Amino acid sequence: MAKPSPRAGASAKAKVQLSGLDADGARTGGTQGHGANEEDDGSGVAQGLSFREAQTALELCLAQLQDQDLDVEAMAGLYRRALAYAERCEAVLARVEQQVMQWDPGQPDLAPTPYTP
Repeated sequence: MAKPSPRAGASAKAKVQLSGLDADGARTGGTQGHGANEEDDGSGVAQGLSFREAQTALELCLAQLQDQDLDVEAMAGLYRRALAYAERCEAVLARVEQQVMQWDPGQPDLAPTPYTP
C-alpha cells in the first residue's frame, strides 16, 4: 500500500485551517470561503504550522487572492494571512539554517561546525 506523501497531509491541514474548521468541525480563526476576518491576520494559526503546511496555506491564500469576485475586505484579510504564512516559512528556514552543520571532507578527523553565513 502506498504511503501518503507529506505534502498531501500538509495540504489537507492547510485547507482545514483556511476553511475555518478544525479537524472536529469546530470553528477556528480560519477564513470562511472568501470572507476573511479583518482582525485575524493568521499569525496565531501560522505559528503552529510546519514549513510545508505554512507553504501550502500560503499557496492556497495566493490562489484565493486571484479570484476576480473577491471583495476588498476579504482581499485585505487574505493578504495579511499570506504574509503570516510567508513569515512562518522564513522563520522555519532561518531556524533550520542555524542547525545545519558544515563538514570538511578534506579533513575528516575534524568535527562538523555550525553553519555561519
